[in-house]
Amino acid sequence: MHDATLPRTWRGDAGTVGLVSLAHGTSHFFHLLLPPLFPWIMHDLGLRFTDVAFLTTVFFAVSGTGQALAGFAVDRVGALRMLLGAIALLATSGVALGFAHSYAGLVVSAALAGAGNSIFHPADFTILNRRVSAGRLGHAFAMHGLVGNLGWAAGASFMAGVGAAAGWHAAGFAAAAAAALVGVFLWTQRGHLAVSPAHSSHGGGAHAPATAASPSSRFGFLQSATVWTCFAFFYFSTGAAGILQNFAPTILAHLYPITIALGSAALTAYLLGSAAGMLAGGFLASHVARSDRIIAVALLLAAVVPAQLAMKALAVAALLPAMAILGFGTGVAGPSRDLLVRHAAASRFGADAFGRVYGFVYSGLDIGVATIPLAIGRLLDGGHFSWAMGSVAVLLVVATGAAVRVR
Repeated sequence: MHDATLPRTWRGDAGTVGLVSLAHGTSHFFHLLLPPLFPWIMHDLGLRFTDVAFLTTVFFAVSGTGQALAGFAVDRVGALRMLLGAIALLATSGVALGFAHSYAGLVVSAALAGAGNSIFHPADFTILNRRVSAGRLGHAFAMHGLVGNLGWAAGASFMAGVGAAAGWHAAGFAAAAAAALVGVFLWTQRGHLAVSPAHSSHGGGAHAPATAASPSSRFGFLQSATVWTCFAFFYFSTGAAGILQNFAPTILAHLYPITIALGSAALTAYLLGSAAGMLAGGFLASHVARSDRIIAVALLLAAVVPAQLAMKALAVAALLPAMAILGFGTGVAGPSRDLLVRHAAASRFGADAFGRVYGFVYSGLDIGVATIPLAIGRLLDGGHFSWAMGSVAVLLVVATGAAVRVR
């Protein structure tokens, strides 16, 4: 098996990064399996907004819980097997949506998609950390995040387009077919993805102590304050992103004399800025040793934007550039945050623990998206739109403190 300690060609690393990024983009595609279809689903099944919102909660609740557990399976049976199993679960969720004729069927589809999504982060980062040369990991993490964002864009347009043209059942089957094609392609290229399971590993440049892989200490990482601080970082930083992704158009339309359409354009500017920031962040992460400093500077500068928006201190003409800057700052922090977790995992528990540490830490991402926007929804129901936007700034500052604490 290849290992990040062995000499690796640029082409070999690029092949691995491209395939893992494709898998990550597919997982993000299925984040939007259901939401773009909500108008048609609500009409056909007579559902309320609270009913369809619960489907999103099911997805992220299952994903967050499953992600913490999937890391152990990745370490035990191997990242490639788990990754292919994740793709199969996503395809099955699309089939379940295609056959769904009741609300219960939609819940099953959401749960299957969440279960599949739970596997990607521990599997992806195990493969990247153990196959890609250490000097290229910053760029690898940047590409991984960038293609994930592109998966969101593709999922939104694909599901809405097929739903409008052929109905939401057909959209489910089409999504299943897309996942199946990705799965077959990954299988044909599996030589670029294979790493040995942890119990037979020779390590990835950071050998775990003898006790780190023993059954009695597999949960030892949960006693680490560093791991819990990483979890908190993901919880708060992703919670801030969740607020923007769910409510930015509505919040901006209440704070400024603009339409929802312009608010949606501001959200698009944020997402595009985030993608650009990830590319820049990959370069920085590869050339700056202190990941925490990159994260701190990027997130603190980004936090200035929602603070100003909350105080209505910006002109309407500045909204789109400001949201792009906010996205750029959070995007720059992305590759460095992944390196920060790598350093925390490898230095304390060894490469054999990548799966379970990444799985647990990244479950904070799903839990943040599942819980924080729900709490902000209550603020919005009460008409506190400035408080809601100000919460984004507060969460970014708290996440910054967690990143510095990890270091």
